[in-house]
Amino acid sequence: MDDVMQDEYDVVVIGGGAAGLNGAMMLGRSRRSVVVVDAGTPRNAPAAAVHGLLGHDGTPPAELLARGRAEVRSYGGHVVAGEATGATRVPDGFEVSLADGRSVRGRRLLVTTGLVDELPDVPGLRERWGRDVLHCPYCHGWEVRDQAIGILATGPMATHQALLFRQLSDDVVLFLHDAPHPTDEQAALLAGRGIRVVQGSVVGVEVSEDRLTGLRLADGTVVAREAVALGTRMVARSSVLTDLGVAVADHPSGIGVHVPADPTGRAGVPGVWAAGNVVDLAAQVGGAAAAGAWAGAQVNLDLVTEEAERAASALGDLPV
Repeated sequence: MDDVMQDEYDVVVIGGGAAGLNGAMMLGRSRRSVVVVDAGTPRNAPAAAVHGLLGHDGTPPAELLARGRAEVRSYGGHVVAGEATGATRVPDGFEVSLADGRSVRGRRLLVTTGLVDELPDVPGLRERWGRDVLHCPYCHGWEVRDQAIGILATGPMATHQALLFRQLSDDVVLFLHDAPHPTDEQAALLAGRGIRVVQGSVVGVEVSEDRLTGLRLADGTVVAREAVALGTRMVARSSVLTDLGVAVADHPSGIGVHVPADPTGRAGVPGVWAAGNVVDLAAQVGGAAAAGAWAGAQVNLDLVTEEAERAASALGDLPV
């Protein structure tokens, strides 16, 4: 159930994933009025469970978020469903517009909108995404251990990904697809670990009884596989920040586009912080949650400093 959204808050958090909810919880624990605007489209929705998160390993993503929303509310925070479509600067803060015509104001913004995974244009991949088409050996590799794993190359990190999954299975095949051929050094590493390299474009996914069974090449060859790993192009959901002049940039590792932020989470525009996958494209749930908590604390510190300076100025005690 949605909370009734007030007109104004100390902080508006845009994005209701791990980063946004943890940031909001930290703000609520600091007795800040805070609302989380949640579009309800978490990146990990297709996954059956969250892994690698201490104390919560194996928890379904929806359950983890439900617990987080309850914790935010326990400290007086509000969580509302809605898609934030834009933000503009107004006196003493920002106004956030929602797709349904509503708006809300906040003295500060914390943007935790996450990212979108862009998959290769191969029919059938998207339908299996988060099930037996994967990207992260630490998130889902254990679940496909000892299976026949295919690595669908999408860029220069393919060899790195193949070596990581080789730790989990003796049967790993690298499909070059349309990626560059491995360098001599990469080829030696692959050969050393017994990773076969298959040339030719992948044009389809073979499925039987709702289980992936192989990848089909352009020449009609089908290579039997039980799971496929690939590197997506990760693109930060940043459109809500456009009118504020917050910059986006290619990630230094070449894996996608992100919102640069300093170590405190400041996103380059006064009053705006960003945290989680919108900044750190490679962050897992635990890392995103930690970044949100840290950013929330920094937002509170900024507000505390502003309020103290105003109070001192009103008393005439602030040095000029």
